[in-house]
Amino acid sequence: MAEKILSPGVFTNEIDQSFLPATAGPIGAAIVGPTVKGPILQPTIVSSYAEYVSIFGELIESGSDKFQYLTSHTAKEYLRQGGPATIVRVADASLTKASATIAASGSVGSLPSVFKLEALGHGTIFNNSGSHDSNGRISPRVDAADNHFFTSGSYGGRVDNFRFEISQRNLSKGTFTLLIRQGNDETDKKKVLETHSNLSLDPESPDYILKRIGNETTSIAVEDSQAFIQTTGEYPVRSKYVRVSDLYIKTPNYLKEDGTRDTSAYGDGEAKIPSLGSGSYGGSFSGGQFGTQNAVHPFNFYLETDSGTNSQGVNINGVADGSSAYPVQPSAVGGGYATAINLLKNKDEYDIDMLLIPGIIAQNGAGSISIVKDAIQMCEDRGDCFLVYDPSWKTDTVATVKTAVETRNSSYAAAYYPWVQILADDVTMNRRYVPPSVVIGGVYHFNDTVGQPWFAPAGLNRGGIDTAIQAYRKLTQGNRDDLYESNVNPIATFPGQGVTVFGQKTTQKKASALDRVNVRRLLINLKKFVANSSRGLVFEQNTTDLRNQFLNTVNPYMEQVQANQGLNAFRVVMDDSNNTPETIDRNQLIGQIFLQPTRTAEFIVLDFVVQPTGAAFPE
Repeated sequence: MAEKILSPGVFTNEIDQSFLPATAGPIGAAIVGPTVKGPILQPTIVSSYAEYVSIFGELIESGSDKFQYLTSHTAKEYLRQGGPATIVRVADASLTKASATIAASGSVGSLPSVFKLEALGHGTIFNNSGSHDSNGRISPRVDAADNHFFTSGSYGGRVDNFRFEISQRNLSKGTFTLLIRQGNDETDKKKVLETHSNLSLDPESPDYILKRIGNETTSIAVEDSQAFIQTTGEYPVRSKYVRVSDLYIKTPNYLKEDGTRDTSAYGDGEAKIPSLGSGSYGGSFSGGQFGTQNAVHPFNFYLETDSGTNSQGVNINGVADGSSAYPVQPSAVGGGYATAINLLKNKDEYDIDMLLIPGIIAQNGAGSISIVKDAIQMCEDRGDCFLVYDPSWKTDTVATVKTAVETRNSSYAAAYYPWVQILADDVTMNRRYVPPSVVIGGVYHFNDTVGQPWFAPAGLNRGGIDTAIQAYRKLTQGNRDDLYESNVNPIATFPGQGVTVFGQKTTQKKASALDRVNVRRLLINLKKFVANSSRGLVFEQNTTDLRNQFLNTVNPYMEQVQANQGLNAFRVVMDDSNNTPETIDRNQLIGQIFLQPTRTAEFIVLDFVVQPTGAAFPE
C-alpha cells in the first residue's frame, strides 16, 4: 500500500533490482549401499563421518577381526572433506526392526503390557543387547573354530547395541523415566544415550509418551513408477533410537482434581505403570526372516564369505574373492538398490550432485548391469547429478575393462580403473583393496573444496588419492592410452607422487565438450543454480520487469563463474526475440544461455629444437 501523503514535500524510495541471491548451500553426494545399522531406504543427510557412524555404524567385530562395509569406507573418504552427504541404506526387504514390550509387572511378556518400543534402525544384531551377567556385562559366545556368534547364551553386547531401562517410577503421579542405554555398558557404569523423564500415559499431558518420544514410521510407496516415502503416525519421533510402536494402556484422569491418584479407577497403579528394570530388544535369529541358521556371522560386503542371510539383511552366497559372483550381487539386498535409485529420482526432494554405489560392478551379472543402467538413467533424467561407477573387478585386465564400458554412452557418468588399496582400520592397520568409486567421491569433493566443480578432478594438484597406499595394478603409458581411448579414467602411480587420478573423461562416445567431467559438472552446477534461483519467479507477472529480475540474478553469477575460470564467454538472452506475444499467451518465459566452457590442458606437447651454434632463436 502506498504511503499516504498529506502535505507537499520531496519523498524518496529505494527500488532494489540487483536481486543477488543468497549463496547456494552445499549439496553433496548420495551414497547407496549396505550399512551396519540404521534406517533402510530412507535417504538421510549427514554432515560428518562421526554423524554417519552414529546413525549407520562403522564395522562389525568378531574376536580380533573387524569387517567393514564399502559404504562406510566411501562415506569416510567423502566426508573427511566435510559434508553433507545423503546416505541410503539398502538391505533385504525381510529385515525387520527389533522391539521390546514393556510390562507393568514381572518380566517382558507378562500381562498386562503397557507399551511397545521399536528400534528405528533395521537389523536385530545391532538392536538386540542380549542377556547379561550379574555385573551387567555382555559377552558374546564365540565358537573358536569359525568365529560365529551363537544365539544361545549371551549375545552381542557392543557399542552399537542399546537397551532400555525404566526408572524413577512415581505411582502417585503416574509418571516414569525411560533410559536408552548403550548395549555394552554395565549396571554399575551405565552409559546413558537418552533420558526421557517424567513420562506419562495420559493423552492430555504434555509429557504423554507418544508426544515426548513419537510414533511416526515410514514406508515406501510407488505411484506412476515413482517411489516415495510415506509417513504414518500422529507424533514425530524425537528419539534417536526408538519409537513407540504400540500403546496398550492409557491413563486419562489418572489424577483427581486435587492432584491425588484416582484409586477407584487405577487401584494402586502397579498394573498401569511400567515396572522398574531393564531389558533388551528382542528378535529370534532362528528361523523366520533370518533363515534357518542359528549362527550369525559378521559380514564384510566384499571380502568375507558365508551362506544364508545375515542379521543385517545382506544375503551372501558362499562366494570367494574373484569368483563370478564377486562382489555381492544386487540380489543380496533384494530390490533395495533399484528402490533407492527410484527414490533419488525426485530432485525436488533430494538435492544431490553425485551418485556413488560402491560394490556394484558394471559387468557383475545382470543385476549389477541393470543397477548401473538405472543409475545413469536417473542422473540423465534429473539433469543435475553425476554417477561415478566401477567397471571392473579387482583382478580384471585392461582389455576386460574396455569391453565393460563399451555399452555405456552418457555424459552423466564416469568410470575408473584399477582398484586401490587403503588402510581399512586405523587401529589394526589392516589394508584392503576397494573399487575406485570408494575413493573417487572424495577426490571430487576435494577438487570442489580447493578449486571449483568445473575444475578437472584429476592430476597432481587435485587428483591425488592421499589415502591410497597403492593401486592394484601399475599402469604403463600404453595401458593409460588404451583406457582413455575407451573412456575409462586411469588411476596412475608415479614415483614419489603417489596414486593419482589421471583422466577425466565421461562415458560419452561422441566427441564434444561434454565428454569431459569438468564440463559436465559445470553444466550441472549452472543448471542447478539457475533453476533454484528462478523458482521464485513462477506465477509472477510476465513483464519486462520479470525478465530483468532473471537477468539481474543470472548474469552476475555467470560473470562470477567466468572470473573463476569456468567460462571463456557467455550470453544470456531473455527479451522480445524469444518472448513473443504468442509465447507470453502460453504463459511461458523463455531464456537462452549461450556458453563457451573452459577446456583443460590434458595433452601438453613440447618441441625441443636443437640448433647449431650461432643460429638465431625465433622471435
